[in-house]
Amino acid sequence: MDQVNVGLTRAAVWTGDGIDMWDIEIPTLEPEDLLVRVDLATVCGSDLHTVSGRRNGACPSVLGHEAVGHVVAVGDATSIAAVGDRIVWSVTVSCGRCDRCISGFTAKCSAVRKVGHESATSAWTLSGSYARHIVLPHGTAVARVPHSMPDAVAAPAACATATVMAALDAAGALESKRVLIVGAGMLGITAAAAGAERGATVRVLDRDPERQRLCRAFGADEDDGAQTDVAIDFSGSSSAVQAALGRLDIGGRLVLAGSVAPGPPITVDPEAVVRNWLTVTGIHNYEPRHLHQAVAFLRDTGEKYPWESLVEAPVPLAELASVLRPTPSGILRSSVAP
Repeated sequence: MDQVNVGLTRAAVWTGDGIDMWDIEIPTLEPEDLLVRVDLATVCGSDLHTVSGRRNGACPSVLGHEAVGHVVAVGDATSIAAVGDRIVWSVTVSCGRCDRCISGFTAKCSAVRKVGHESATSAWTLSGSYARHIVLPHGTAVARVPHSMPDAVAAPAACATATVMAALDAAGALESKRVLIVGAGMLGITAAAAGAERGATVRVLDRDPERQRLCRAFGADEDDGAQTDVAIDFSGSSSAVQAALGRLDIGGRLVLAGSVAPGPPITVDPEAVVRNWLTVTGIHNYEPRHLHQAVAFLRDTGEKYPWESLVEAPVPLAELASVLRPTPSGILRSSVAP
């Protein structure tokens, strides 16, 4: 086993009342575990929901699940990565054995664990990316990242970009299709570019005019209010979902990706679904293939779209609390450099 000397690392721990800095012992790695030095972590909306009380989560915990880093140690028999590899990693950790995993839904594994969502008092203490090191247990998908890709471009691949890849999978073939993206956050803007790269005419709808304008630099056209072949919702707003459903043309497909918290129900007219051949589907998290697709997409479009401009300059780990807040218009991700 290629193992660093056991010592302490530093982590920013969410306590329910704020962020405390903890010194945490680096554990001896189990077979197929990875120890990663976190180079940059971006702040996802779900972390903001946790600290604002909109989302329940383990507490105390090391939050953070969008990050990029270098492997510094590996457990026995590990073949998915080697010391020195620059990687991003999946949000979910699956068992690989249950019926859900076998059927291809590893993100919904019956024993799923999640990066940045586990208790800091559990056996997996270093489970989040707001720390100098993170332990990635067996069952975590990883993807190698080109050294030419900036940290600020690579980190969102682990959540935002990979989730978009899953949403586009659910949307089906997009060549020559009209696509409506609802919500112009990091996911919506990424989906605009990804849809445009797949040959779609993309329009984006957001209540923030600045974010809607920002989408023009990522392949989107101005929304004209017309019917659409595909609508993908990242907003999680029931009223926005209802409106998107109403804009589907014959054979239209609605993909729901933002409805991850309880909200008012929407109305679905079964006759309209039947007569118009409509499809409504949802995705939650993503599969390992989507993580690899995300890295490839960012690599291939790095010179075409200004991805790095969407991420705020990083703050030190000790200042994490200062960026656990909504970002200004035009900046979609805060970041931390542990």
